[in-house]
Amino acid sequence: MKKILLCLNADPQPSVFDSVVAIDAGVDCLLRHSGVTPDQVRPLVHGAMFTRGGEALRNTAVFIGGSDVHEGEQLLAAAKRAFFGKVRVSLMLDTGGANTTAAAAVITAGRHLSLGPETTAVVLGGTGPVGQRVVRMLAQEGAEVRVVSRKMSRAEGVCHRVSQTIGGARLTPHVVEDADVEPIVAGAQLVIAAGAAGVELLSQEARQASAALRVVIDLNAVPPAGVGGVAPQDKAVEHDGQICYGAFGVGGLKLKLHKRAISRLFHTNDLVLDADAIYALGKSLELEPK
Repeated sequence: MKKILLCLNADPQPSVFDSVVAIDAGVDCLLRHSGVTPDQVRPLVHGAMFTRGGEALRNTAVFIGGSDVHEGEQLLAAAKRAFFGKVRVSLMLDTGGANTTAAAAVITAGRHLSLGPETTAVVLGGTGPVGQRVVRMLAQEGAEVRVVSRKMSRAEGVCHRVSQTIGGARLTPHVVEDADVEPIVAGAQLVIAAGAAGVELLSQEARQASAALRVVIDLNAVPPAGVGGVAPQDKAVEHDGQICYGAFGVGGLKLKLHKRAISRLFHTNDLVLDADAIYALGKSLELEPK
């Protein structure tokens, strides 16, 4: 029986990236719907559910993409409400690639650092789609996390929401004024830059001046770099005594995780791959024989 992936997002156009990754992950048929609102999800999901039954249900799954994380979460909630009893299909949420990208970044950092209480991390662009997930995953590991934004209210909001769901999270909000980020980075061992494309968040000089900094991950692939002196293709490249990764250096793991998550959807009909589940799946990949 063919594997069918129902792709839903709120954007005007379906995602070519998500479609190509799904095909490479072994999906036979893509049913792509864009401009989807929460009230339209139920009949779409029911169309996927009611055409197959029993064991055959695991050959159909739903992927929720798009560019807006909040809209994606609304579509995910609507899909869950469409289920009843054992009549359901597996779901994956990766709006804007935020979940798989954040998981890949944090897992990569963990190759070089213990992410427990002894580590202080700075998340630049910590209130964006990827940044919020990075903050959550680091908090789960027990790291002290400095959440950086251009608006204090947004940084405080992320700290509050993450603390509500992760007990003992050690989060502090920070605002960048006049690009003076150096005092915020001081004493931190890890920086992950997850800001908007083409915006420098940490200069090369400020990075070099951060004596405690050991690992730097820049998730921006569009010039100029998000972190000065870090190239998109850097993968565990040492700059000024710091281990550095660019967007492409992390991208291989992100794609591997994305494909594995899509494949996993068809193992059962009751899986929900949200941020936490995708992070757990990513960590399990690290334990596999190389």
